[in-house]
Amino acid sequence: MVTADQVWAALEEIPDPEIPVVSLVDLGVIRSVDVSEGHVHVEFTPTFLGCPALEFMKRAIEDKVPGANVEVIQDDSWSTDKITAVGREKLRAAGFAPPAPRLVQIQAQVHRCPYCGSTDTKLENIFGPTPCRSLRYCESCRQPFEQFKTI
Repeated sequence: MVTADQVWAALEEIPDPEIPVVSLVDLGVIRSVDVSEGHVHVEFTPTFLGCPALEFMKRAIEDKVPGANVEVIQDDSWSTDKITAVGREKLRAAGFAPPAPRLVQIQAQVHRCPYCGSTDTKLENIFGPTPCRSLRYCESCRQPFEQFKTI
């Protein structure tokens, strides 16, 4: 019989389809795992309604945990605050500026360069390669980078 810990471990192996350096667990889209009487129920919330990777993620979960009932929760409850500390570090190491916690972002409007750590950055384009990212430029190390929008 499979345990919830085994299911969580399996889900940690599923990369995000748009940013494969983080898993679905790192991204915080897996809401819950319930294992009872031999049945597995997984709830996940897409990063935003209308996410083009929604069906891909659902199939990846079903493939990784055969027989699981996968429920997509579309109540718009995901936020960037759900990205795990491990996920934030993986993003930074891959050259993405992870989003600041919402309260910090609202108060400070600070965007740190993932390469050199400088806060001397500027917005180049609010529209990045996906709706959840924007393009920024670091004045210190002169590197462009993608900034996750705080949602």
